[in-house]
Amino acid sequence: MQRRKTSTRLARFKPRKSMKKLLLSILGLILLNSASAQISVNQTLQIAVQGVPPAEQSRLNSTYQVSKDGTIRMWIIGAVRAAGRTQDQLAQGIATAYKSAGIYTNPNFTVIVPTDLQLAAKMYTVGGQVKVAGQKAWSNNLTLYAAIQAAGGETPFGAITRVKLFRSGKVFNYNLKEDQAKTIQVLPEDLIEVPQKTWTGN
Repeated sequence: MQRRKTSTRLARFKPRKSMKKLLLSILGLILLNSASAQISVNQTLQIAVQGVPPAEQSRLNSTYQVSKDGTIRMWIIGAVRAAGRTQDQLAQGIATAYKSAGIYTNPNFTVIVPTDLQLAAKMYTVGGQVKVAGQKAWSNNLTLYAAIQAAGGETPFGAITRVKLFRSGKVFNYNLKEDQAKTIQVLPEDLIEVPQKTWTGN
């Protein structure tokens, strides 16, 4: 009698175990296809790097859009072919380009294709007198100074003594020549503006 109960339990357990394996296999295929999918024109990519100086890391960690000619523009090295490559291939291609140019010895790039929801939730905007204005990828512990550096830094006409931070309908003014202001934390959906200098140079 005991054996029959055990056999019945095993018979009921096997389909559940098989279903679990099937679900894991499907999930694995989805992740594999996602990683091996080719990047296309106009696609938005999020790129991060490790193994480089922190100040330069903030310039490179950003969101990029693949142009009509299939390339993205990276700091210093310029255009890098993205369309037709997988995420891993592009990451390796960027690293190779920086190493070939003698800029970095061992950079480790990661390329992510974020969803529209992720982009909306994890972006901030830099405008005004900066070298590369627009939306940027937000990251934990992002400071006001690093956020502006990620936009290429201020132009020769940018007044970093009067930087404006727009958040939830409020405006905050900061002088980035003061160390305390440099460490102000930036949040997703923040808008940062670097105004133009006045005739007095401030």
